[in-house]
Amino acid sequence: VQLQASGGGLVQAGGSLRLSCAASGRTFSTYTMGWFRQAPGNEREFVAAIDRSGGSTYYADSVKGRFTISRDNAKNTVYLQMNSLKPEDLAVYFCACKMYSGSYFQGENYGYWGQGTQVTVSS
Repeated sequence: VQLQASGGGLVQAGGSLRLSCAASGRTFSTYTMGWFRQAPGNEREFVAAIDRSGGSTYYADSVKGRFTISRDNAKNTVYLQMNSLKPEDLAVYFCACKMYSGSYFQGENYGYWGQGTQVTVSS
């Protein structure tokens, strides 16, 4: 599976962005998908995850109520709608496929990773 993230950019605080992650291959619908982010000088952190059917979603406390993860299995794409953006949301955002059992929140349980897309939020 190859993942291509897009949709990042520069936005003012309070604004919105929608990230997309397009996957190649016919097995996209068999994977739980996640979004992670890494801010400068910080470790990678979990943002959101969605199960194979899209019926269950999981969020980091820091984004709950502001971000929404969704997927379209017909288009092999997972999305991250980000509203009410804050300067602390500035990071490179990565999408990934969950390959291993275990917590949705741990990056070690994810296998294939996209290249990342930069999100910059100005105050």
